[in-house]
Amino acid sequence: MQNYSIPIAIVLAGLLVAAAVFFSNGSNMNLGNGGTEQTPQVNVKDVKITADDPFIGDANAPVTLVYWSDYQCPFCKAVEVGGVAGIPIDPSIPTLISDYVNTGKLRIVFKDFPFLGEDSITAALYEHAVWEMYPDKFYDWRDAMFVAQDDEGDVGFGDEPSILALIKKIPGMDADALKAKVAANKDTYQQLISADRSEGASFGVGGTPAFITGTTLIPGAVDLSTFKSAIDEQL
Repeated sequence: MQNYSIPIAIVLAGLLVAAAVFFSNGSNMNLGNGGTEQTPQVNVKDVKITADDPFIGDANAPVTLVYWSDYQCPFCKAVEVGGVAGIPIDPSIPTLISDYVNTGKLRIVFKDFPFLGEDSITAALYEHAVWEMYPDKFYDWRDAMFVAQDDEGDVGFGDEPSILALIKKIPGMDADALKAKVAANKDTYQQLISADRSEGASFGVGGTPAFITGTTLIPGAVDLSTFKSAIDEQL
């Protein structure tokens, strides 16, 4: 028996490791960059939505999709405008806008979850200034921001000078006025940004993009069918 004790021990150890891996993977859920380890119970009715939260669509639309994002996040770019190397999905947001937002069925509310550096925070500050001064231009600006996104983090596009240069290219927006607005309201905007991120974390959001609609948490960059299924069951 002494001759077999070591091989038997090795086999038993292997079985224990395999079991641990199996049960660990079975309990985790990681979809895209906004994955959560376990999907908690959520309800969009529990999300605090105020006049400070940018949105598109009819304020009284029957369905609401709350969306936590970071302007430096490549997975957010993949969902919004696409064209991200290594993330082979078609952007879902344009179709949601054409099929649901523009037809009065859906409101998309945007929440901040900046976690990729100072440029993420700068963009979130300007988001609130744009929403406050030019709500009708908000989505034009947001779309342009994601089209311009380059490498993740505090490199390339995303600092204040580059955001102001982008704003100057959008008709009807005053870059100098927005810069002054951010400077005057920075502390207030920071509080709103922190509140968004804390609220997201309370619902199980640990990264971006992440969405809540109805009683469904959608973590990560998923395909259009996932969004449609969650929205259509509410319609």
